[in-house]
Amino acid sequence: MHVPATLVRGGTSKCWLFPQVHMPIERDRIERVLVDAYGAADPVQLDGVGGATPTTSKAAVVGASAHDGVDVDYLFAQVGIGTGTVEWGSNCGNCATAIALYAVTEGLVPLNGDRTSVVMRNINTGAVLEAEVDTPGGRVQEFGDRTVPGTLAGGVPVGLAFRDPAGATTGHLLPTGSPLDELPVGERSLAVSMVDAGAPVVLVDALRAERTGAETLERMRAQVPWLRAARHAAAVRMGLTEPGAVPGDAVPKVGLVGPPVAYTTTLGEHVAAHEYDVSVRMLSMNSPHPAIGLTSAVAVAAANLTAGTVVAAASTAAGRTVLRIGTPAGVLAVESTGSGPDRVTVARAARVLCEARILVRDPALPVAA
Repeated sequence: MHVPATLVRGGTSKCWLFPQVHMPIERDRIERVLVDAYGAADPVQLDGVGGATPTTSKAAVVGASAHDGVDVDYLFAQVGIGTGTVEWGSNCGNCATAIALYAVTEGLVPLNGDRTSVVMRNINTGAVLEAEVDTPGGRVQEFGDRTVPGTLAGGVPVGLAFRDPAGATTGHLLPTGSPLDELPVGERSLAVSMVDAGAPVVLVDALRAERTGAETLERMRAQVPWLRAARHAAAVRMGLTEPGAVPGDAVPKVGLVGPPVAYTTTLGEHVAAHEYDVSVRMLSMNSPHPAIGLTSAVAVAAANLTAGTVVAAASTAAGRTVLRIGTPAGVLAVESTGSGPDRVTVARAARVLCEARILVRDPALPVAA
């Protein structure tokens, strides 16, 4: 069978977007379509359209929403690499950026002058996001010149805002009730902040862990095993996983936080310590994130407003509404409003790359043994 799909770059991710009207309703059948389309059982995803990295092995099923005040519903999928499975437990701000441009391009929302608003609901978490897509003169753009940290390529400007992001998954900004916890991981005792805003996140005090929070991607690869163990331990403490259950690797997000120091980005640009407020190095599934996921950035921004967290302790802008986050790719500015915060906004860019028909096996047929 053929499934129509559109490949869109949103920020620093690439996402295949599938129209809901052409996809199965049952999630297990959707998973079979995605695993087959991406070649997800293969660690290099050679026999499929997947990119074999966490930031290029993403998908979403997108359709018009029946909810009042919402234009688009989307089901986000983090497609496994070499696992033959799909993680359904999270959201992705970069893919939401892609979906906003897609919604405008496909006519899911009417154009409205120079800036068209798109309100989206993430089915996975219930989070509501609002995007403002540049549509100069009431026309859809195919190309744009806005760049974001992590790529030199320009795209159509998209402002992405997370509405009331705190507690979307667990019901609380601080799922443990404390801004700072000691988390036993093997023989280590880590100082962490477990935060639920944008996505559930466990943020590790880098200095207490004898790290900097400004590690290169190469050095971050060596941190993956113990950070992954921290994620699994935090998942239980945050109520995301039952004790003894097989842990997943999508949530909580996990990373290191440290004070600003001078460093060189992956694109070779020098960043001075005074040019940003806090260092953050995150994992994307089980690989170092080349920049930072937007849901993680939202959590870091919320933690920056919360006294006693590892972010507030390391940040030179603790309590301020604008936070400049130093990532491997460069500096990302995030703006918060309200003490909750009520809204967290970040400037992004997107571009439609191609439209395709992907040949996949019929998910209604039995799987061969």
